[in-house]
Amino acid sequence: MSFLIFVAIIPNLKGVYQRAHMVYNYFYREGVMKKGNIRWMMVPFSLICFLFFIPSCAVNPVTGKQELMLLSERDEISLGRETDVEIVKQYGIYEDPKLAAYVKEIAQRIGKVSHRSQLAYDCKILDVSVINAFAVPGGYVYFTRGILGVLNSEAELAAVMGHEIGHIAARHSAQQYSKAQLAQLGLGVGSIFIDSPIVTSLAQLGVGMLFLRFSRDNEREADDLGVEYSNKAGYDAAQLAGFFETLERINPGSDRSGLPGWFSTHPNPENRISAVRIKAKEWQEKLNLKDLRVNRDGFLKTIDGLIYGDDPRQGYVADDVFYHPVLRFQFPVPVKWKVNNKPSQVQIINEGGDALILFLISSETSSREAARTFVSKNNASVIRSETIRVNGLPSHRLVSDLRTQSEAYRVMSYFIEKDRKVYIFHGLTHMSRFQNYRGTFESTMEQFKELTDLRKIDVRPDRIKIQNARASDTLENTLRSFGVPKEKMKEMVLLNGGVPDQMVPANSLIKVVEKGR
Repeated sequence: MSFLIFVAIIPNLKGVYQRAHMVYNYFYREGVMKKGNIRWMMVPFSLICFLFFIPSCAVNPVTGKQELMLLSERDEISLGRETDVEIVKQYGIYEDPKLAAYVKEIAQRIGKVSHRSQLAYDCKILDVSVINAFAVPGGYVYFTRGILGVLNSEAELAAVMGHEIGHIAARHSAQQYSKAQLAQLGLGVGSIFIDSPIVTSLAQLGVGMLFLRFSRDNEREADDLGVEYSNKAGYDAAQLAGFFETLERINPGSDRSGLPGWFSTHPNPENRISAVRIKAKEWQEKLNLKDLRVNRDGFLKTIDGLIYGDDPRQGYVADDVFYHPVLRFQFPVPVKWKVNNKPSQVQIINEGGDALILFLISSETSSREAARTFVSKNNASVIRSETIRVNGLPSHRLVSDLRTQSEAYRVMSYFIEKDRKVYIFHGLTHMSRFQNYRGTFESTMEQFKELTDLRKIDVRPDRIKIQNARASDTLENTLRSFGVPKEKMKEMVLLNGGVPDQMVPANSLIKVVEKGR
C-alpha cells in the first residue's frame, strides 16, 4: 500500500516540494517555527495534511508569478456565491431596478477588460448609508448606496469598479483565505469552535470582515488595476484621484448597519492621489486614448432620488427608543449602548463590549416552539423556562447557558408573538457578569410593545435631489441659492466633490439633499 502511494506521488514530486517550501516560508514568517514557540509541533502534521491536498502552485493572473493558493477558480466562485448570500442577508439590497442595471452594466464592461475576463462579474447595491465598496472571490462586487451618493461621475464609478475588480483579478481575497487557513493550522484552531449562532454573532463583531481587509500593497495594486481597466474601457481614470481627494476630506466611518467605512477596509497607500494621476497619464499615452468618457450629467441624473443616510423605515432610534414603522413595534435601548441595525438583526452593544442584546425574527410560528428550537440548535443548558405575556402579547422567557471550550455565557431570551411573527431578544454576556446586566436585559425586553404613534410611523428618508445651477457662481453660493443651511454647507460641498469657492458654470447639475421625516 505504501509503495503504491509513493508511486502516485512521484510524478508530482516537484509540485509537492514547491508547496512544502511555500508553506514552510509562511510558517517561518509568521513566527510559528521559531525556537521556543510550541506551535512548531503542529507544522509536521499540517504539512502532511496539506501538501497532497492543496492545488498545485497557482500562477497569479496579474503578476504571472507562482503563489501558494488553497483555492481553485471553481472554489473561488463557490466561496463567492456562499458569501454573497450572507452579505445580502446581513445588509439587504437597495431596491432600484434602473440603478441596479446601470451599475451591473458598468461592472461587466470593466470585467471584460480585466485579467480575468472569463468571470461573470456581478455588482449589487447594498441598502446601507456607509461609504464603501468591496469585492469577494469569484466576481462578486458590492457598492453601498452611500458611496454612490458621494461619486460624481460615471468615470469615478468605473474607476472604483476597476479597483474592486482589480482585487478579484489579483486574487487578493483568495490569498487572504489561504493565509487564514494556514494560520489556523499553525495555531491548532478549529477544535475549540462551537456551532452556536449567538456566540458566533458576538465573535463576528470583530472578525466578520475577514475578506474585506487588504494590505497597502494590495491597495496600490488595485489602484493601478482600476486605472488600467477603466482607461481600457474608455473612461478618464484620472477621475479616481478626485474621488480619493473627496474621501480623504470626508474620512468615512461605519454606519448603524455595522459595515465599516472605506478606510477601514482599504488602507491608504502613501502618495495615493499623485500615483493615480501619474498612472492614468501613462496608460492614456500608452493606449493613445482620446475623448475619454466622464459622463457627469448622466451619472447624476441616474442617482436622482437616491436615499441619503439612514432609512428610518427600516428602523430608527429616537430618544433612546428603537422604532420600526413598517412592522409597528418599539422597545427602549439602554443609554449609551451602540445600535447596529441590519436587515437580519439588530445588535445592541454596551460601551465595554462585554454585553450584547440581539433582536431578530424567528421562522417559527409560536414563542414556545422558537424557544425549543433555540435550545436544541445551540445545545443550551436551560436554567429557567416559563410562559409569560409581554404587554399583552403571548411570550416565552428563557435563561440558559452556552459553553465553549474556554468560555461560559449566560443568555436571557424573550420570544414574543406579534402579528403572526415571533420576535426574539437574546441578552448575552459572560456568566460571571450576568447579574450586572440582568436588569438592563429585562428592561429592554419587557418594554417591547405595539407602535401606535402616527408621528413615529409616518416617516420618510432623506433623498439626493439633482438641481440645475441657474447662473455661474461659486459652489457655496450655488448651494445657498438652493436653500442649503449654513450648518449643512460643508457636508453638501463634500457631497459634490468640490470646495466652497470652486466656480460652477451655469446649467451645471448639483446635488442637494431633500429632507424626509
